[in-house]
Amino acid sequence: MKLVDVVVVGAGPVGLLSAIELTLGGARVLVLERLAAPSMASKALGIGPLGSEALQRRGMTAAIAAAEEHTFAAIKKATEHSGPNTRGKGSKFSGHFAGLSLIRKDAQKEPLRHAYPVDQQAVEAMLAERVRALGIEVRRECDVTNFVQQVDGVDVEWASPAGGGRIRCAYLVGCDGGRSQIRKMAGFAFPGTPPTMTMYQAIAEIDHPERLLPTGWRRTSGGVFSYGPFPGRFFMLDFSGPPEDREAPVTREEIEAVLRRISGEDVRVKALDSASRWTDNTRLVETYRQGRVLLAGDAAHVHSPFGGQGLSLGLVDAANVGWKLAAVVRGEMPESLLDSYTAERRPVAEAVLANTLAQIAIMRPDPQAGAMRDIVANLMQFDDVNRFIGEIMSGLSIRYDLGSELDDVGRLIGDMPIKLNDAHVSLYDVMQDGMGVFLDASMDGKVSALVTANTQRVRCVAVAAGPSMLIRPDACIAWVGEEDSVDGLEEALHRWCIPALDVSLDKREANA
Repeated sequence: MKLVDVVVVGAGPVGLLSAIELTLGGARVLVLERLAAPSMASKALGIGPLGSEALQRRGMTAAIAAAEEHTFAAIKKATEHSGPNTRGKGSKFSGHFAGLSLIRKDAQKEPLRHAYPVDQQAVEAMLAERVRALGIEVRRECDVTNFVQQVDGVDVEWASPAGGGRIRCAYLVGCDGGRSQIRKMAGFAFPGTPPTMTMYQAIAEIDHPERLLPTGWRRTSGGVFSYGPFPGRFFMLDFSGPPEDREAPVTREEIEAVLRRISGEDVRVKALDSASRWTDNTRLVETYRQGRVLLAGDAAHVHSPFGGQGLSLGLVDAANVGWKLAAVVRGEMPESLLDSYTAERRPVAEAVLANTLAQIAIMRPDPQAGAMRDIVANLMQFDDVNRFIGEIMSGLSIRYDLGSELDDVGRLIGDMPIKLNDAHVSLYDVMQDGMGVFLDASMDGKVSALVTANTQRVRCVAVAAGPSMLIRPDACIAWVGEEDSVDGLEEALHRWCIPALDVSLDKREANA
């Protein structure tokens, strides 16, 4: 039995980012993945602002920009076939709620923090490249068959074509999706609501695609469908009930029958390139941790994919738990730090589940849902409502309860320019190595000296303009100084970074 610090189960985007965060935090990581190769199935078509920012803090800004430009080039080409209704780069709208593409950029507080049209395959590819660069071991075709929690670790067993394996780790992180075997084997309660309908995403060749124009979301008496912006790509909501056999392959005949019924158009599917099937099964674990086993991403929460929130939700899970677990593994922080993972992330998932249920409710093809949908559309004409809807869909409304009355504390900070060693850089550039940051706006620099003397995991940066801030590795603002005061900073440092300061801030002030 080889000893590693953490075994991550699942090499999807959430598992890979978890492994990156843990490795940057100094943990030894092994990733086990059931599949022989990354899945090419149609999944998320974009990534929200918080998910993209988690990747930008870890060196993937250029990769995201390149993938975005590739998408926009494809959309521009597609407009030659689909007409002017395609929403592309430069549109005043940003995202949708229940197919209502009415979220306006000019109504948002932070319009520069936006979603990117980068699909899940591209996200997974850039994460895999970062994993390789860090030398993280990923073993594919390894299906975890059992694990046993011990007092000081977890014994994990798996099966593979090359033979079985067994390893001892300090902690096990399940990032193995909505049907998580780790969750089931550990006995996590997973309450929620059962599926009531079926959703499809497909790429197919249609005999008369012009009959499905214009592009965008269309609600009919049979359901809801969206065609484009790429030729041959569509999304369908079938409210006739959940599938009889969700495990059955999605066939060309099934896609054609559903498309004809929902669209009401006489079209035929000549060839099916790829297709996926989902439901509105909505469930959430009661806790994200049981002893030495933790869950992240879809393993902890499932919901309808409407609004494209799931990928970012899981990535921010990984960003939240990775640095905390690494700090515990290093022995620098107590295990109680892990309790904050559930406390912070579960309410966020709960809110996402609620808004996806609401979206499905007002998309149903009945008069009652239609009347409520019209009211929501009218309300979104008001800037305050538009901003509220935009922030819950983007995740920018997130504020962890850290016990402070200051609104900034508990928020996830966006990128911003700062001055470092007489050079102008961005905050996220400074955070590439997974460390926390202390932005010191004080004149004497003694607080920075104290922080640096007590931990190597917080980088101190002198800034000319305040306020001073303590920013965790996941970009959460843990403390904000008011008018050069350091009140509460020592408590924040104890809580997130330094269990015991060699010299307290009170003594620093007394000696000043």
